[in-house]
Amino acid sequence: MLNKPITDIFFDLDHTLWDFDRNSALTYQELFRDFDLEVDLNSFLEHYVPLNLIFWKAFREGRISKEKLRYERLKTVFDRMELRVSDRQINYLSEAYIENLSLHTHLLPNCMEILEYLHKGYKMHIITNGFEEVQTRKLLNSGIAHYFKTVVNSDRAGVKKPDPRIFKMAIEAAGIQPESGVMIGDSLEADIHGARAVGLQALHFNVHNDPGHEVCPVILDLEQIKLYL
Repeated sequence: MLNKPITDIFFDLDHTLWDFDRNSALTYQELFRDFDLEVDLNSFLEHYVPLNLIFWKAFREGRISKEKLRYERLKTVFDRMELRVSDRQINYLSEAYIENLSLHTHLLPNCMEILEYLHKGYKMHIITNGFEEVQTRKLLNSGIAHYFKTVVNSDRAGVKKPDPRIFKMAIEAAGIQPESGVMIGDSLEADIHGARAVGLQALHFNVHNDPGHEVCPVILDLEQIKLYL
């Protein structure tokens, strides 16, 4: 259970509220058509989804740059699929993906309902490792930006979750003591361990079928937040 009273809720965005996998798949489907690339979407996603998580982990840990992340995840997938795609095409595709991703607005099940429920009793915030220009558009285009009092992203913070500095920046922006806040996110490493390290409470939205743990309560659907808040 969570310790009360809680005044503020900090949400991750991708894979927690915004349906990254669905929106990403739709974006690539459109781009492959527009770029006249004969790529089987299902086969592409079978490689891309797990590889993207690996590259994002490397980016989060400061082992690769933003530019390398955007290029290498596509280059690696196309190589594994034995598809001949030029570096120029990959760079164009990478840029177009970032530009078009936020045009898709699918949210995870029960997202709008739980935000409407929570905003009546809590102040809500976003802490995200995503790129500022993309994350801002996601919030605005999907119609949920107005629910959040503050948004802290890794571009602005200069560090990425689970670095304690991004959480401390968010706590300071919210103007609370950490024990009065709860972090809700999908990544056990980045969201949950990062939040607990600075004294925030946490709810783990386990969308990746991570092994069981006792770090904090675990939910499998956003609707289950009502069991704790």
